Amino acid sequence: MNSPQTAAITAVHGWLPPDKLTNADLEKMVDTNDEWIRTRTGISERRILKDPKKATSDMVAEVIKGICTQRGISAEEIDLVIVATVTPDMFFPSTAQLACHKSGAKNAWGFDLSAACSGFLFALRTGSQFVSNGTHKKVVVVGSDKMSSIVDYTDRTTCVLFGDAAAGVLLEADPTGETGIQDAILRSDGAGSEYLRMQAGGSLNPSSAETLAAGMHFLEQDGKPVFKAAVTSMADVSFEIMERNGLGADDISFLVPHQANLRIIDATARRMGVGREKVMINIEKYGNTTAATIPLCLWEWSNKLTPGENLILSAFGGGFTWGSIWLKWAMTPKA
Repeated sequence: MNSPQTAAITAVHGWLPPDKLTNADLEKMVDTNDEWIRTRTGISERRILKDPKKATSDMVAEVIKGICTQRGISAEEIDLVIVATVTPDMFFPSTAQLACHKSGAKNAWGFDLSAACSGFLFALRTGSQFVSNGTHKKVVVVGSDKMSSIVDYTDRTTCVLFGDAAAGVLLEADPTGETGIQDAILRSDGAGSEYLRMQAGGSLNPSSAETLAAGMHFLEQDGKPVFKAAVTSMADVSFEIMERNGLGADDISFLVPHQANLRIIDATARRMGVGREKVMINIEKYGNTTAATIPLCLWEWSNKLTPGENLILSAFGGGFTWGSIWLKWAMTPKA
C-alpha cells in the first residue's frame, strides 16, 4: 500500500531588488506611455537588480537565508536546493551550487531547472518527489530571474514586461497527506520555440561578435501567438486539474497564477469560475519576474492563508511550457 505522505510548504520567502523601474521611467527610454502599458499588461512598475556585481544566485541566497530564519533552522539542515531560472549566473557551475555556497547550505546538493515562466511549477513538482518518497527531509525550491540581464531596453514590446526577483519555499513531509502537493499536470511543446526564446549563447548559436551585433542574446517574443497560447493553455490546464479532482470553484481558496499579463490571469479565473477576490495578483508592482512570480505571490499572501486551504497554481512559459498544481496549504499564519 502506498504511503499517503506528501510534500508540504513549511516556509516561504521572497527577495526584491531595491531599485524600481516605473512606467514613467520607461517613457523616457522608449516610445511608450503609462496608460498603454497598464491597459495591456496591468503593470505599473518592476524591480531591477542594478548592482553589476550581483546576479541570480545572490537573490537565491537571500531567499534561502530568509526561509531558514522563518523556519528556525540552519542552512546546513537543507538537503537539496532546486533553482528554476532562465538567467543563471553562468552555464556552470549551476546557480543552485553558487547559492548554496553563498547561503551556507553546505550539506545540500543542487541543480538548476529551465522551463521559463513555468519553471517554479516544474521545480516544485520535482522537489516534491524527493520529499514524498522519503529520501530527503528538507528541500528548498526557488524561482529566481534577473530578467534585466536579457531584456533589450530599446524594444518597447518586451522591455515593459519584465522585472527581477526571487522567491521560494521549503518542502517537508506531511505523513498524513492532508496538506501539501496533491496533484500536478505539467506539459511542454517545443513547437512554440520560435515565438518566445533567446537564440544565442548555446550550442546552436555560440556567442560571437556576430550574435552580439544581431542582438541574439536578448529575449525575443512574438506577442500575439504567445498571448493566444497562454490564455488557452493556462485556463484549460487549471480547469482540468480541478475537474479530475472533483473540485468546484467554491472549493478553491485562491488561484495563484503566473504574473505575465492581467488579461491572461482574468481569462484563467473565468475558466475556473472564480472571482477576482480569489486571485493572487501583484503584477502591477513587480511585472513578469518569470520563475519568481508564483512564489512571490505565496510569500505576499502567506499570512492570509490557513492550513488546509486549496490553492491552484498555474503558469505558462516560453518554448512552450505550462502546467497547474493543486496543493493544500500547510502553514499557520504568524501571530
